Amino acid sequence: MSDLRSKVQDINPELKAQDIKTFAGKASNIYESINIIARRARFLSTELKIELNGKLEEFAETSDRIEEVLENKEQIEISKFYERIPSPSVIATHEFLNDQLDFSYKNQKVENQEEDV
Repeated sequence: MSDLRSKVQDINPELKAQDIKTFAGKASNIYESINIIARRARFLSTELKIELNGKLEEFAETSDRIEEVLENKEQIEISKFYERIPSPSVIATHEFLNDQLDFSYKNQKVENQEEDV
């Protein structure tokens, strides 16, 4: 995730209609395509959350009073960056449609081995 800035720069954060045939052509069928995108989006979401929490922990201060919350410009910039990036599902869809995702099936290897026997 360290190259997140360069990775998401060319991705439009707006959702747009897609031709369903392009999704079906990349995998066996549309349902597998959507499953692949959903799994990648969940992974990205988890990674983004971990990365954001790690960066924001640097600014965390333990305080007994709510009034003592200080605004830090660097913290605000980090938060704004993560608000502006496209959603994980948009990133995953972009990666899938541009052949940037490698996927395989666990059972496919087993079935091919059984046919050889």
